[in-house]
Amino acid sequence: MKPPAFDYLRAEAVGDVLGALAQQGGDARVLAGGQSLMAMLNMRLAKPKLLIDIMRIRELRKIERTADAVVIGAGVRQADLLAWPDLAEALPLVALALPCVGHMQTRSRGTICGSLAHADPSAEMPLALVALGGEVLLRSARRRRRVAARDFFAGMMLTARNDDELIEGISLPVINGSRFAFREVARRHGDFAIVACAAMKTPSGVRLAVGGVADVPTARDWPRLEGSALDDALNAFAYELGARDDVHATARYRRDLVRMIGRDLIGEVLR
Repeated sequence: MKPPAFDYLRAEAVGDVLGALAQQGGDARVLAGGQSLMAMLNMRLAKPKLLIDIMRIRELRKIERTADAVVIGAGVRQADLLAWPDLAEALPLVALALPCVGHMQTRSRGTICGSLAHADPSAEMPLALVALGGEVLLRSARRRRRVAARDFFAGMMLTARNDDELIEGISLPVINGSRFAFREVARRHGDFAIVACAAMKTPSGVRLAVGGVADVPTARDWPRLEGSALDDALNAFAYELGARDDVHATARYRRDLVRMIGRDLIGEVLR
């Protein structure tokens, strides 16, 4: 299949992007890696009048670390972040999840922020953002704003980004002295997850985040639970996610995975 006709803008500066978004609004789409967008164009699930290519803007291709956070620009490819020398030390959960994102070939093109903009509930990077309590950095010609991960994902492939806004980057906290675990079940390595879970030890107990079940990645914080109390909490969480049957798995199978993987990961981070 072929995409519908569109105009193309190769932006040289962020101002070019913001001006085009302000003018075109919902008729424009930002193109970074294109790993999701190009497929949607070819299937005519997206029909923008204008594509804005941001990959020549150097300031969007930076990874910057401060004392308490890592800021990842909109043009940072997944392979770039995976090769970043400080990844395992600064963002150990991302280091665990990122190798499960697609394949080497797609990671060499796809961007971290592009995955967040696409907002597939089975994708690994939205799950990591929610699990870590990160923020999405949005910018328009009018203002800048930061949106917490839990508020950014509004539904399946829906986000809180306005039509005139660019996802300029994300901010992920550097969490020292904690433990992290990640696991997913997929039909094949590199496929979207049937269920993906991320766990981290918190000062008051544990956080478990789940993707691939609800329409958005979802996290729960619990005190340190053991035995039947943990089983009850996981069972309630599995049902709250509202799993549905589809061509990949039944709702019952997804609930079972949440319970089993959740228990394993919680035990791993709390041991």
